[in-house]
Amino acid sequence: MRFITVKSRAKINLSLDVIGKRTDGYHEVQMIMQQVNLFDEIKVIENKDNNRITVTSNCDFIPKNNTNIAYKAAEIIKERFNIPYGINIHIQKNIPVAAGLAGGSSNAAGVLTALNKMWDLDLSTEELMDIGVKIGADVPFCILGSAALAEGIGERLTPINGLKNTWIVLAKPSISVSTAEVYRSLEMDKIIKRPETGKLIQAIEDQDLYTVSSEMINVLETVTERKHSVIRQLKGKMMEYNALGSMMSGSGPTVFGIFRNYKKAKAAYDNLLIINKQTYLTQTYNE
Repeated sequence: MRFITVKSRAKINLSLDVIGKRTDGYHEVQMIMQQVNLFDEIKVIENKDNNRITVTSNCDFIPKNNTNIAYKAAEIIKERFNIPYGINIHIQKNIPVAAGLAGGSSNAAGVLTALNKMWDLDLSTEELMDIGVKIGADVPFCILGSAALAEGIGERLTPINGLKNTWIVLAKPSISVSTAEVYRSLEMDKIIKRPETGKLIQAIEDQDLYTVSSEMINVLETVTERKHSVIRQLKGKMMEYNALGSMMSGSGPTVFGIFRNYKKAKAAYDNLLIINKQTYLTQTYNE
């Protein structure tokens, strides 16, 4: 019985701009994504006794059937390469669910990467990313990792040198946000401030945390903040606890803060944990 265990990491958005709506209903975006070292552990086990895919998890809030995109990742590999064996996938969840942190997408990326290695499929990173985009727009980035400028629907990636060893505090409030509904509710003509992507990329590559923190903009905040005041409140708390900058990740509802050093990040984490159960202390990840 062969098995592989991999880490699937969360991401944050250091910027998110929506350029326009496509004829297929998707939105054209331009965003900077950065991996952080908060991760789920994915154990993929080959099962020669049957041909089924099974998903188990310590988390009650994720689907365990074929609607789980980690399941879809295994299914697409099995079909493409005519693999006659079953797969048992166990997801040890640490990334909060439906949080704007690409937890599900990173799980799918982890399964693709694990099966590629376990079954000696010799797929390149680019080939894995081409498979991944058929499952979800964030999956290619989760395969690529580190930091990147994402364009198109998020699948067109340009790697950049990300923030190194930067302390991040994440706070996910106890609300649910529908990504599709957020995009549907976005009023393009009412977006006043947009990120200066080139300037922000330069600041990231220069490791200039002050400019990064001041230039971060997520246009989806105009929707999610309006519906959920807790997001604005958490951003305020991050700044009160000495974050250099704070923003919502993705379509939300998770808010993150960037901190100058561990001491300030840990103090903010301790204070936020009192008022917000799903609070995490982590660092950026660039390998």
